[in-house]
Amino acid sequence: MKRTSLSLAILGVVLTLGAPMAQAAPDWSKVPKRDVQVFHPAVTPIEWVMKKSDHSGRTGLNKGESCVGCHEEKGGLNFDMKRLAGKDLEPKGTPKTMNFPVSVQSAYDKDNAYIRLTFKAPSGAVDPADKENDVKVAVMFANDKVTQGAQIGCWATCHSDARTMPGADEKKTKYTKDGAYELMQWKSAKGAKVADGSVTDKRNMEGGTAGVKAEGSKIGETYTVTFTRKLSGTLAEGKATPFGVAIHSDHASGRFHHVSMGYTMGFGADGDIKSTKQ
Repeated sequence: MKRTSLSLAILGVVLTLGAPMAQAAPDWSKVPKRDVQVFHPAVTPIEWVMKKSDHSGRTGLNKGESCVGCHEEKGGLNFDMKRLAGKDLEPKGTPKTMNFPVSVQSAYDKDNAYIRLTFKAPSGAVDPADKENDVKVAVMFANDKVTQGAQIGCWATCHSDARTMPGADEKKTKYTKDGAYELMQWKSAKGAKVADGSVTDKRNMEGGTAGVKAEGSKIGETYTVTFTRKLSGTLAEGKATPFGVAIHSDHASGRFHHVSMGYTMGFGADGDIKSTKQ
């Protein structure tokens, strides 16, 4: 071998060894699944949740109990769906399907967290105003400063004066009175930008620092959406972080989504969903 060729070969080996190793995608067949129910919440903002005359569960929340602890039974929900569908809580009408299961999986390595959601998106939306996206999928993680974040999930962002609520300001987005949520969202429209944002005093669909990536597919009636983001910010090994899921189905927009209650995701820690270390 000529000296020049040998030098180039050696240089190639050095560069290869010195290059950072790409993180492999998780082997999802080895990651446990946890089904959570998402449901149409109607007009039940945090003000409604915390008003005793409207919601008797306020007493339990003030004692430190969680929404999941009260309302999840044997993988299902014990809600009075007829009440949620009534005119007093949903004046515009309800989706054909009030609730459905979402399979949640989570894995992580030293750099990233991976969250995979699998579900069948129902048809029959009440407000199919999003013509571009048949489906949108969002996950929000609460930081430690959100009051009752571990108990109520994303409900701290939902207020009676926010857009699409009856009589509310159409320009006012979801917001928190304290703390912040890290937000990521996938949209089904071809070429749609993945949201890497936050919810603080307003909702920001960009400007986040989690480096969110997402990919989605549909096989038959089943959607699979996989998020990849940095294991940083609100997520850290040895910590369980509160989170919530929201799915807009059948071109739904605004509050006509299906949402989960508040769960925790543990990374090397106990949680409702325990992330698998790869």
